[in-house]
Amino acid sequence: MTATEQWAGPLAEPLDGVGPVPSAPSSVRDLIRFGVLLAWIPVILLTDHALGGIVAQRLLGVGTWLLLLVMLRGESGRTKAQVAIVVAFASLIEYTFAGLLGVYVYRLHNVPWFVPPGHGLVYLGALTFGRTAWAQRHRTPLVAGTLLAGGGYAVWGAFVSSRFDSLGAFWFGCLALFLWWGRHNRNATVYVGAFVIVTYLELMGTSLGIWTWQLRDPILGIVAIGNPPSGAAGGYGFFDAAALLGAPALERMVEAHSPKFARLVRR
Repeated sequence: MTATEQWAGPLAEPLDGVGPVPSAPSSVRDLIRFGVLLAWIPVILLTDHALGGIVAQRLLGVGTWLLLLVMLRGESGRTKAQVAIVVAFASLIEYTFAGLLGVYVYRLHNVPWFVPPGHGLVYLGALTFGRTAWAQRHRTPLVAGTLLAGGGYAVWGAFVSSRFDSLGAFWFGCLALFLWWGRHNRNATVYVGAFVIVTYLELMGTSLGIWTWQLRDPILGIVAIGNPPSGAAGGYGFFDAAALLGAPALERMVEAHSPKFARLVRR
Protein backbone atom coordinates (compact mmCIF):
# COMPACT_ATOMS: atom_id res chain seq x y z
CA MET A 1 0.00 0.00 0.00
CA THR A 2 1.41 3.41 -0.94
CA ALA A 3 1.38 6.50 1.26
CA THR A 4 -1.35 8.05 -0.86
CA GLU A 5 -3.53 4.95 -0.65
CA GLN A 6 -3.40 4.94 3.16
CA TRP A 7 -5.11 8.30 3.30
CA ALA A 8 -8.72 7.62 2.39
CA GLY A 9 -9.64 11.16 3.42
CA PRO A 10 -9.74 13.61 6.30
CA LEU A 11 -12.72 11.84 7.88
CA ALA A 12 -11.49 8.30 7.33
CA GLU A 13 -12.24 5.63 9.89
CA PRO A 14 -9.52 4.95 12.49
CA LEU A 15 -6.70 2.73 11.25
CA ASP A 16 -5.55 -0.39 13.07
CA GLY A 17 -2.46 0.74 14.91
CA VAL A 18 -0.37 3.66 13.78
CA GLY A 19 0.51 2.08 10.43
CA PRO A 20 3.65 2.85 8.44
CA VAL A 21 4.90 6.43 8.49
CA PRO A 22 5.27 7.98 5.03
CA SER A 23 8.84 7.69 3.72
CA ALA A 24 11.16 10.70 3.68
CA PRO A 25 11.00 11.08 -0.14
CA SER A 26 7.19 10.95 -0.03
CA SER A 27 7.09 13.56 2.72
CA VAL A 28 9.45 15.84 0.81
CA ARG A 29 7.30 15.56 -2.32
CA ASP A 30 4.18 16.34 -0.31
CA LEU A 31 5.78 19.38 1.34
CA ILE A 32 6.86 20.60 -2.12
CA ARG A 33 3.26 20.26 -3.33
CA PHE A 34 2.06 22.16 -0.28
CA GLY A 35 4.59 24.89 -1.01
CA VAL A 36 3.51 25.05 -4.65
CA LEU A 37 -0.07 25.62 -3.53
CA LEU A 38 0.93 28.38 -1.12
CA ALA A 39 2.83 30.05 -3.98
CA TRP A 40 -0.09 29.58 -6.40
CA ILE A 41 -2.48 31.59 -4.23
CA PRO A 42 -0.71 35.00 -4.48
CA VAL A 43 0.21 34.42 -8.13
CA ILE A 44 -3.42 33.86 -9.13
CA LEU A 45 -4.95 36.53 -6.91
CA LEU A 46 -2.37 39.23 -7.64
CA THR A 47 -2.54 38.52 -11.37
CA ASP A 48 -6.33 38.69 -11.35
CA HIS A 49 -6.17 41.92 -9.36
CA ALA A 50 -3.60 43.48 -11.71
CA LEU A 51 -5.06 42.45 -15.06
CA GLY A 52 -8.69 42.72 -14.06
CA GLY A 53 -10.42 41.38 -17.18
CA ILE A 54 -12.56 38.34 -17.90
CA VAL A 55 -10.09 37.00 -20.47
CA ALA A 56 -7.30 37.01 -17.90
CA GLN A 57 -9.55 35.19 -15.42
CA ARG A 58 -10.26 32.49 -17.97
CA LEU A 59 -6.58 32.04 -18.77
CA LEU A 60 -5.83 31.79 -15.06
CA GLY A 61 -8.58 29.19 -14.84
CA VAL A 62 -7.02 27.07 -17.58
CA GLY A 63 -3.65 27.30 -15.83
CA THR A 64 -5.19 26.28 -12.51
CA TRP A 65 -6.86 23.24 -14.07
CA LEU A 66 -3.51 22.19 -15.59
CA LEU A 67 -1.74 22.61 -12.25
CA LEU A 68 -4.37 20.49 -10.51
CA LEU A 69 -4.01 17.70 -13.08
CA VAL A 70 -0.21 17.76 -12.75
CA MET A 71 -0.36 17.62 -8.95
CA LEU A 72 -2.77 14.67 -9.08
CA ARG A 73 -0.28 12.52 -10.98
CA GLY A 74 0.86 9.68 -8.75
CA GLU A 75 -2.04 10.04 -6.34
CA SER A 76 -4.30 7.07 -5.58
CA GLY A 77 -7.62 6.55 -7.33
CA ARG A 78 -9.39 7.29 -4.06
CA THR A 79 -7.68 10.66 -3.71
CA LYS A 80 -8.51 11.56 -7.31
CA ALA A 81 -12.15 10.64 -6.71
CA GLN A 82 -12.22 12.80 -3.59
CA VAL A 83 -10.75 15.77 -5.44
CA ALA A 84 -13.33 15.35 -8.20
CA ILE A 85 -16.14 15.39 -5.62
CA VAL A 86 -14.70 18.44 -3.86
CA VAL A 87 -14.53 20.32 -7.17
CA ALA A 88 -18.10 19.36 -8.06
CA PHE A 89 -19.55 20.08 -4.59
CA ALA A 90 -17.60 23.34 -4.23
CA SER A 91 -18.76 24.46 -7.68
CA LEU A 92 -22.37 23.88 -6.63
CA ILE A 93 -21.80 25.93 -3.47
CA GLU A 94 -20.03 28.70 -5.39
CA TYR A 95 -22.72 29.10 -8.03
CA THR A 96 -25.46 28.95 -5.38
CA PHE A 97 -24.08 31.16 -2.63
CA ALA A 98 -22.04 33.56 -4.78
CA GLY A 99 -23.77 33.45 -8.14
CA LEU A 100 -27.40 33.11 -7.01
CA LEU A 101 -27.75 34.27 -3.39
CA GLY A 102 -24.87 36.74 -3.20
CA VAL A 103 -23.63 35.73 0.25
CA TYR A 104 -20.24 36.80 -1.10
CA VAL A 105 -19.63 38.59 -4.38
CA TYR A 106 -16.69 38.29 -6.75
CA ARG A 107 -15.15 41.39 -8.25
CA LEU A 108 -16.70 40.88 -11.71
CA HIS A 109 -19.95 39.48 -10.26
CA ASN A 110 -19.20 36.02 -11.64
CA VAL A 111 -17.51 32.85 -10.44
CA PRO A 112 -13.97 33.06 -11.88
CA TRP A 113 -12.80 30.05 -13.85
CA PHE A 114 -9.90 29.47 -11.46
CA VAL A 115 -12.21 28.97 -8.46
CA PRO A 116 -13.54 25.39 -9.05
CA PRO A 117 -10.10 23.81 -9.70
CA GLY A 118 -8.74 26.01 -6.92
CA HIS A 119 -10.96 24.18 -4.44
CA GLY A 120 -9.43 20.92 -5.63
CA LEU A 121 -5.95 22.32 -5.04
CA VAL A 122 -6.88 23.49 -1.54
CA TYR A 123 -8.13 20.02 -0.65
CA LEU A 124 -5.07 18.35 -2.14
CA GLY A 125 -2.74 20.79 -0.40
CA ALA A 126 -4.31 20.14 3.00
CA LEU A 127 -4.16 16.40 2.39
CA THR A 128 -0.51 16.36 1.29
CA PHE A 129 0.53 18.46 4.28
CA GLY A 130 -1.45 16.39 6.74
CA ARG A 131 0.02 13.05 5.73
CA THR A 132 3.70 14.09 5.89
CA ALA A 133 5.91 12.47 8.52
CA TRP A 134 6.75 15.93 9.92
CA ALA A 135 3.09 16.80 10.45
CA GLN A 136 2.43 13.43 12.07
CA ARG A 137 5.39 13.78 14.44
CA HIS A 138 4.15 17.22 15.52
CA ARG A 139 0.44 16.45 15.44
CA THR A 140 -0.33 17.42 19.04
CA PRO A 141 1.32 20.87 19.01
CA LEU A 142 -0.03 21.56 15.49
CA VAL A 143 -3.59 20.80 16.54
CA ALA A 144 -3.19 22.78 19.75
CA GLY A 145 -1.73 25.72 17.85
CA THR A 146 -4.58 25.59 15.33
CA LEU A 147 -7.20 25.61 18.07
CA LEU A 148 -5.44 28.48 19.85
CA ALA A 149 -4.98 30.58 16.70
CA GLY A 150 -8.41 29.77 15.29
CA GLY A 151 -10.11 30.33 18.61
CA GLY A 152 -8.37 33.65 19.09
CA TYR A 153 -9.35 34.74 15.59
CA ALA A 154 -12.98 33.74 16.22
CA VAL A 155 -13.07 35.61 19.54
CA TRP A 156 -11.63 38.69 17.83
CA GLY A 157 -14.30 38.50 15.14
CA ALA A 158 -17.11 38.07 17.65
CA PHE A 159 -16.07 40.56 20.35
CA VAL A 160 -13.33 42.91 19.12
CA SER A 161 -13.72 43.53 15.41
CA SER A 162 -15.84 46.47 14.31
CA ARG A 163 -17.64 44.01 12.02
CA PHE A 164 -19.41 41.34 14.09
CA ASP A 165 -18.74 37.82 12.80
CA SER A 166 -21.09 35.16 14.13
CA LEU A 167 -20.62 32.95 11.05
CA GLY A 168 -16.88 32.77 11.68
CA ALA A 169 -17.46 31.70 15.30
CA PHE A 170 -19.85 28.97 14.16
CA TRP A 171 -17.41 27.73 11.55
CA PHE A 172 -14.59 27.67 14.12
CA GLY A 173 -16.80 25.36 16.16
CA CYS A 174 -17.07 23.13 13.10
CA LEU A 175 -13.28 23.17 12.70
CA ALA A 176 -12.83 22.14 16.34
CA LEU A 177 -15.28 19.29 15.77
CA PHE A 178 -13.41 18.08 12.69
CA LEU A 179 -10.11 18.21 14.58
CA TRP A 180 -11.66 16.16 17.39
CA TRP A 181 -13.14 13.73 14.85
CA GLY A 182 -9.73 13.14 13.28
CA ARG A 183 -7.85 12.61 16.53
CA HIS A 184 -7.79 8.80 16.28
CA ASN A 185 -7.04 8.36 12.57
CA ARG A 186 -4.11 10.78 12.15
CA ASN A 187 -6.15 13.03 9.90
CA ALA A 188 -6.45 15.95 12.30
CA THR A 189 -3.32 17.33 10.65
CA VAL A 190 -5.21 17.58 7.37
CA TYR A 191 -7.47 20.14 9.03
CA VAL A 192 -4.41 21.95 10.30
CA GLY A 193 -3.28 22.27 6.68
CA ALA A 194 -6.77 23.38 5.64
CA PHE A 195 -6.78 26.05 8.37
CA VAL A 196 -3.49 27.49 7.13
CA ILE A 197 -4.45 27.45 3.45
CA VAL A 198 -8.05 28.65 3.74
CA THR A 199 -7.27 31.43 6.25
CA TYR A 200 -4.36 32.62 4.11
CA LEU A 201 -6.49 32.46 0.96
CA GLU A 202 -9.47 34.29 2.48
CA LEU A 203 -7.40 37.08 4.01
CA MET A 204 -5.53 37.72 0.76
CA GLY A 205 -8.57 37.40 -1.50
CA THR A 206 -10.72 39.79 0.51
CA SER A 207 -7.91 42.30 1.09
CA LEU A 208 -7.36 42.52 -2.68
CA GLY A 209 -11.08 42.84 -3.32
CA ILE A 210 -11.23 39.65 -5.41
CA TRP A 211 -14.37 38.78 -3.44
CA THR A 212 -16.32 40.47 -0.64
CA TRP A 213 -18.56 38.91 1.99
CA GLN A 214 -21.89 40.57 2.76
CA LEU A 215 -22.48 42.09 6.21
CA ARG A 216 -25.34 39.63 6.86
CA ASP A 217 -26.80 36.62 5.17
CA PRO A 218 -29.13 37.74 2.37
CA ILE A 219 -31.79 35.13 3.14
CA LEU A 220 -32.94 35.93 6.69
CA GLY A 221 -30.56 38.77 7.52
CA ILE A 222 -29.76 37.39 10.96
CA VAL A 223 -26.28 35.86 10.49
CA ALA A 224 -23.50 38.44 10.82
CA ILE A 225 -20.54 37.74 8.53
CA GLY A 226 -16.96 38.95 8.73
CA ASN A 227 -14.97 39.85 5.65
CA PRO A 228 -13.68 37.15 5.68
CA PRO A 229 -15.40 34.91 8.26
CA SER A 230 -12.80 33.96 10.85
CA GLY A 231 -13.48 30.22 10.85
CA ALA A 232 -13.79 29.68 7.10
CA ALA A 233 -11.63 26.55 7.30
CA GLY A 234 -14.35 24.89 9.38
CA GLY A 235 -16.87 25.48 6.62
CA TYR A 236 -14.46 23.91 4.17
CA GLY A 237 -14.49 20.72 6.22
CA PHE A 238 -17.92 19.92 4.84
CA PHE A 239 -16.36 19.59 1.38
CA ASP A 240 -14.07 16.96 2.90
CA ALA A 241 -17.06 15.13 4.36
CA ALA A 242 -18.75 15.06 0.95
CA ALA A 243 -15.56 13.68 -0.57
CA LEU A 244 -15.28 10.90 2.00
CA LEU A 245 -18.91 9.84 1.68
CA GLY A 246 -19.03 9.99 -2.09
CA ALA A 247 -15.60 8.77 -3.23
CA PRO A 248 -16.13 5.00 -2.71
CA ALA A 249 -19.42 5.09 -4.62
CA LEU A 250 -17.85 7.16 -7.40
CA GLU A 251 -14.98 4.68 -7.71
CA ARG A 252 -17.40 1.74 -7.94
CA MET A 253 -19.55 3.53 -10.51
CA VAL A 254 -16.58 4.36 -12.74
CA GLU A 255 -15.20 0.84 -12.41
CA ALA A 256 -18.56 -0.68 -13.35
CA HIS A 257 -19.38 1.57 -16.29
CA SER A 258 -15.97 2.46 -17.68
CA PRO A 259 -13.19 0.06 -16.64
CA LYS A 260 -10.75 1.55 -19.17
CA PHE A 261 -11.22 5.02 -17.72
CA ALA A 262 -10.85 3.62 -14.20
CA ARG A 263 -7.50 2.07 -15.14
CA LEU A 264 -6.43 5.37 -16.68
CA VAL A 265 -7.34 7.29 -13.52
CA ARG A 266 -5.32 4.91 -11.33
CA ARG A 267 -2.10 5.66 -13.22
